Amino acid sequence: MGYKSDIEIAREAKKRPIQEIGAKRGISNEDLLPYGHDKAKVSQKFIDSVQGNKNGKLILVTAINPTPAGEGKTTTTVGLGDGLNRIGKKATVCIREASLGPNFGMKGGAAGGGYAQVVPMEDMNLHFTGDFHAITSAHSLLSAMIDNHIYWGNEQNIDTRRVVWRRVVDMNDRSLRQITSSLGGVSNGFAREDGFDITVASEVMAILCLSKNLKDLEERLGSMIVAYRRDRSPVFCRDIKAEGAMTVLLKDAMQPNLVQTLENNPAFVHGGPFANIAHGCNSVIATTTALKISDYVVTEAGFGADLGAEKFMNIKCRKAGLAPDCVVIVATVRAMKMNGGVAKADLGAENVDAVKAGCPNLGRHIENVKSFGVPVVVAINHFVTDTEAEIEAVKSFVANHGAEAVLSRHWELGSEGSEPLARKVVEVAEAGNANFAPLYPDDMPLFQKIETIAKRIYRADEVLADQKIRSQLKEWEAQGYGNLPVCMAKTQYSFTTDPNRRGAPTGHSVPVREVRLSAGAGFVVVVCGEIMTMPGLPSKPAAETIRLNDDGQIEGLF
Repeated sequence: MGYKSDIEIAREAKKRPIQEIGAKRGISNEDLLPYGHDKAKVSQKFIDSVQGNKNGKLILVTAINPTPAGEGKTTTTVGLGDGLNRIGKKATVCIREASLGPNFGMKGGAAGGGYAQVVPMEDMNLHFTGDFHAITSAHSLLSAMIDNHIYWGNEQNIDTRRVVWRRVVDMNDRSLRQITSSLGGVSNGFAREDGFDITVASEVMAILCLSKNLKDLEERLGSMIVAYRRDRSPVFCRDIKAEGAMTVLLKDAMQPNLVQTLENNPAFVHGGPFANIAHGCNSVIATTTALKISDYVVTEAGFGADLGAEKFMNIKCRKAGLAPDCVVIVATVRAMKMNGGVAKADLGAENVDAVKAGCPNLGRHIENVKSFGVPVVVAINHFVTDTEAEIEAVKSFVANHGAEAVLSRHWELGSEGSEPLARKVVEVAEAGNANFAPLYPDDMPLFQKIETIAKRIYRADEVLADQKIRSQLKEWEAQGYGNLPVCMAKTQYSFTTDPNRRGAPTGHSVPVREVRLSAGAGFVVVVCGEIMTMPGLPSKPAAETIRLNDDGQIEGLF
């Protein structure tokens, strides 16, 4: 039996004017800044006007460690949102924006799939409302102003060997990871080593997604450390006097984007920080606004629960004063089989033993999420090759871990297929058993915070860090940064720092390669193993097959 592609389904969507979608949540036409007929930004005036409202229920969707078999976290997020609306709840979806780099590389877009999508899909996966371009421009302005400051006399006495502010571009381009800038003689400045990260790894992106309003944004931008002097004292963005102009460039980007699902339910799509090098969640302003105008808000966090959910709890919830009422962990029978040792080419055949062998990865995530004091529901994202025996194996395993697994067929059937999941989530969330608490207190020493995550979430025996890293953490504590949370940057494919170790390994070490202070965003980045902040394209990038057809429609994006 043939199935339509995601893009074919998206093109058949019966979209409603964005003003109608806004009206479902009490957003008037004058509080919407339309970008065409099917997307709009929500005004700060409206956001301010709803702050006195009571919060709805917050549902986090996370997943097992990603595998090539596919998990479908965004699809489940959208499907659950539609399912909740189907059973009479005012539910709003909150997801991240897509980066151009992965779209043209290997990962593809980020708008869901099948009959659980957010539209307009093509726009969302390309330029959308220009937020990422604004972030790139603001970041690039600061880069230019730093080099210009050095060129015109270097009043701040910046040590050009210790400029830590790298440049960014929203594209996978490995050739830019390490560069030499300012070549070409005296008129071009002082030659120095430099490099590019992808825009979603920019601290500006992280700050936009954690800021409550434009004033908060400007203060955070000013607090970013861009370089160090010869005496090792930090040089801040405010020392370069760039934060005001950067805020001007980000003025519109700070406003959340409103779009719709295939079933014409509201969705906020705003921000897109990397889930490795940053916290991997959509913006605080989108989530908190949605909570003020909805019964339920369904949001997601990047990658598996060991990265995305951990950062959602320890960074986003801590800083925004949020507390999830229920966490949905997405798993698939196919991914369980892959964790159980089955090759991707053989996933179509029934293999109950492999499913059982792969389930410990899911079990570890259930235990970890429960350790935050939040109840768990497991969503089995249905594939047509799944058999009853395999599904029952997952359900039985989850039941033995004190949770319930629900089969969800949103990809195939939309909200009709996700209704059982929606009902279970409502039952769990409204039971009121959530007693959320972050994993560690603010005043715990930084290295101890790293050890806490490594040992309690990754189940590592130890953290390996040389004296230089330990001394740097102590120095930041002395400077007043010891109360910040830590943002672990490691592979998403494993609980370890080795992407090839699937399942639920124990007895491993977590080597810390470097630490970075994101003083504006308000966290310390801990780089473990081989993590790239500028990805490369694969041998056959998706861009090779993306084109316009004879009707002017985009082909190959999905």
